Amino acid sequence: MQTQKIYKMKRNIAIVAGGDSSEIIISLKSAEGIYSFLDKNKYNVYIAILKAGEWIVKLLDGKQVPIDKNNFSFKEEGETKQFDFAYITIHGTPGEDGRLQGYFDMIGMPYSSCGMFVSALTFNKYACNHYLKGFGVNIADSIHIFKGQTVSDEEVVNRLGLPVFVKPNDGGSSFGVTKVKNASDIQPAIEKAFSEGKEVVIESFIEGTEVTCGCYKTSEKEVVFPVTEVVTDNEFFDFDAKYNGQVKEITPARISAELTEKVQSETLRIYEILGAKGIIRVDYIITADGTPKLLEINTTPGMTVTSFIPQQVRAAGLDIKDVMTDIIENEFN
Repeated sequence: MQTQKIYKMKRNIAIVAGGDSSEIIISLKSAEGIYSFLDKNKYNVYIAILKAGEWIVKLLDGKQVPIDKNNFSFKEEGETKQFDFAYITIHGTPGEDGRLQGYFDMIGMPYSSCGMFVSALTFNKYACNHYLKGFGVNIADSIHIFKGQTVSDEEVVNRLGLPVFVKPNDGGSSFGVTKVKNASDIQPAIEKAFSEGKEVVIESFIEGTEVTCGCYKTSEKEVVFPVTEVVTDNEFFDFDAKYNGQVKEITPARISAELTEKVQSETLRIYEILGAKGIIRVDYIITADGTPKLLEINTTPGMTVTSFIPQQVRAAGLDIKDVMTDIIENEFN
């Protein structure tokens, strides 16, 4: 009876995609994935595309209409319609860095992801990793610089050794990332990273097995997914590896039951330390001594049909439709 009462009237769901970074192309793919996952018998589902100066909704007939930013409403056939929930799948600003979360908080719109502070914190890789280090989470050694600041090749090599990873600190992990093996390539890599953001982090290379693990919690349960092993012949898990098939993604990972439990427990522990919400995905390198070292946290993980989270959901024997329903309905319980 309770379930029938909840779903008596369909909720209007906005899948919020787009954004103002290079990751917009991934965001739009994730939006299509989420659209295919959501239960259309329970929800009226629309894709909302947000870009600087243009917020629009794609109607079911293919037309596009503007969004009223005062209350995130839109008009369909002359009738004003209000969204009940926003499923955020913007990778990068403003959907992953807390800005959009702050807007939705101000207008009272329930949404899928972590709140404003946690989103802002996890988006800043250096700040987040060093915050979690205070709770005993293992991280790589790193150097952090702002645009306008410099660091010499000698200092990088002396502090971190080679190779190192140079990447935007305030952006996603698909663009502007370089694995640097030679000191002469450090400055060009920093310049490339600054093309994607205003901060750069230089991290020591960690030898080991790359894995990733997703989880979510509701008021009634906690769910941690199987661990995925990431294997690529590329220098690292770059854009081509992620989206052009140049990678093997093995779920469950080819690691011991003990290591699997360690990664899953650490993922849930990080979720709780942060006070996260919705689905997150945590990336690690497992070193030779069996230590999972944190790479980064994704609070709006990719949700294409072939992305890690849908893979892990399938490997867990769960239905992605039910997982999406959990995320939405938890905001109304």
